[in-house]
Amino acid sequence: MSLPILYSFRRCPYAMRARMSIVRTGFQYEHREVLLRDRPEHMMEISPKGTVPVLLLADGTVIEESLEIMQYVLAWELSEFEQKWVTRNDEDFKFHLDRYKYPNRYGNVDAIEHRDHASVYLTDLDEMLGQNVSSDALSDALFPFVRQFANHNREWFDSQEWNCIHEWLSSNLESEEFSTCMTKYPQWNYENN
Repeated sequence: MSLPILYSFRRCPYAMRARMSIVRTGFQYEHREVLLRDRPEHMMEISPKGTVPVLLLADGTVIEESLEIMQYVLAWELSEFEQKWVTRNDEDFKFHLDRYKYPNRYGNVDAIEHRDHASVYLTDLDEMLGQNVSSDALSDALFPFVRQFANHNREWFDSQEWNCIHEWLSSNLESEEFSTCMTKYPQWNYENN
């Protein structure tokens, strides 16, 4: 193996954040696009939990968490401030985002109630962004999840008075880095490669 291998899924926000760090640094790797309903055997061998992203380094080291991939690629040591925001995003916000977007998967949940809980995070994020204290790394760690939330009901999202979030999200979505990050790859399989 000459290059690290990244198993990824284009629309997954965790994979997105990992790819953003790769794009920002020009990290050289082999991209393997997977369909989650048809996971490659090799990916499952190196990472039995079966989620993306998974980065296999040339020395055989496997990095299975998106944030750890970001830290590796960027040599990023999260500050206490950054850790607080990532934890809040990955735990609290993601919990409510999933139940807002996919209420049928959870049984007896009120999607609007979860949207309201997620909105508390977004209001605080809007305030933080207004203070201009976010790094590129922190922004990349958070915005794929806000994008997912926004896209669920764009009309409602756009009507909210989160001026800083609207500007920040647009800036990220229109960036050259994001465009590169979202390159479409065919599904990878061993037989064709």
